[in-house]
Amino acid sequence: MWEENWETVMMFLRMQTQWSMSFGGVVGLKYEVLLSAGGLFDIYNVKDRQEMLEDLKIMEHTALLEMNKKDS
Repeated sequence: MWEENWETVMMFLRMQTQWSMSFGGVVGLKYEVLLSAGGLFDIYNVKDRQEMLEDLKIMEHTALLEMNKKDS
Protein backbone atom coordinates (compact mmCIF):
# COMPACT_ATOMS: atom_id res chain seq x y z
CA MET A 1 0.00 0.00 0.00
CA TRP A 2 1.18 3.51 -0.75
CA GLU A 3 1.58 5.96 2.11
CA GLU A 4 -0.56 8.63 0.41
CA ASN A 5 -3.55 6.28 0.62
CA TRP A 6 -3.21 5.52 4.33
CA GLU A 7 -5.76 8.06 5.63
CA THR A 8 -8.36 6.89 3.11
CA VAL A 9 -7.79 3.25 4.03
CA MET A 10 -8.18 4.11 7.71
CA MET A 11 -11.42 6.01 7.01
CA PHE A 12 -12.73 3.05 4.97
CA LEU A 13 -12.01 0.77 7.93
CA ARG A 14 -13.82 3.16 10.27
CA MET A 15 -16.85 2.81 7.98
CA GLN A 16 -16.85 -1.00 8.10
CA THR A 17 -20.14 -1.15 10.03
CA GLN A 18 -21.86 1.56 7.96
CA TRP A 19 -23.18 -0.35 4.95
CA SER A 20 -26.72 0.09 3.63
CA MET A 21 -28.46 -3.19 2.90
CA SER A 22 -31.41 -4.30 0.77
CA PHE A 23 -32.99 -7.65 0.02
CA GLY A 24 -30.59 -7.94 -2.92
CA GLY A 25 -27.48 -7.48 -0.79
CA VAL A 26 -25.20 -4.64 0.16
CA VAL A 27 -26.07 -1.33 -1.53
CA GLY A 28 -23.32 1.05 -0.46
CA LEU A 29 -21.80 3.09 2.31
CA LYS A 30 -23.87 5.45 4.45
CA TYR A 31 -22.24 8.70 3.38
CA GLU A 32 -24.19 10.72 5.93
CA VAL A 33 -21.93 9.16 8.58
CA LEU A 34 -18.99 10.86 6.87
CA LEU A 35 -20.51 14.12 5.72
CA SER A 36 -22.99 15.22 8.37
CA ALA A 37 -22.07 17.87 10.92
CA GLY A 38 -20.07 16.04 13.56
CA GLY A 39 -19.53 13.12 11.17
CA LEU A 40 -16.30 11.25 10.66
CA PHE A 41 -14.86 13.91 8.32
CA ASP A 42 -15.30 16.43 11.15
CA ILE A 43 -14.11 14.11 13.91
CA TYR A 44 -10.90 13.24 12.04
CA ASN A 45 -10.41 16.75 10.61
CA VAL A 46 -10.24 15.64 6.96
CA LYS A 47 -8.79 18.54 5.00
CA ASP A 48 -9.48 17.47 1.39
CA ARG A 49 -12.93 15.95 1.76
CA GLN A 50 -13.63 15.78 -1.96
CA GLU A 51 -10.46 13.80 -2.70
CA MET A 52 -11.07 11.38 0.16
CA LEU A 53 -14.70 10.93 -0.86
CA GLU A 54 -13.68 10.09 -4.43
CA ASP A 55 -11.09 7.61 -3.15
CA LEU A 56 -13.64 6.02 -0.80
CA LYS A 57 -16.05 5.59 -3.72
CA ILE A 58 -13.40 3.61 -5.59
CA MET A 59 -12.86 1.36 -2.57
CA GLU A 60 -16.61 1.04 -2.04
CA HIS A 61 -17.16 -0.03 -5.67
CA THR A 62 -14.54 -2.77 -5.41
CA ALA A 63 -15.89 -3.94 -2.05
CA LEU A 64 -19.45 -4.05 -3.42
CA LEU A 65 -18.36 -6.24 -6.32
CA GLU A 66 -16.83 -8.71 -3.89
CA MET A 67 -19.60 -8.64 -1.27
CA ASN A 68 -22.38 -9.08 -3.81
CA LYS A 69 -20.74 -11.88 -5.80
CA LYS A 70 -23.04 -14.81 -6.34
CA ASP A 71 -21.59 -18.27 -5.87
CA SER A 72 -21.62 -20.09 -9.18
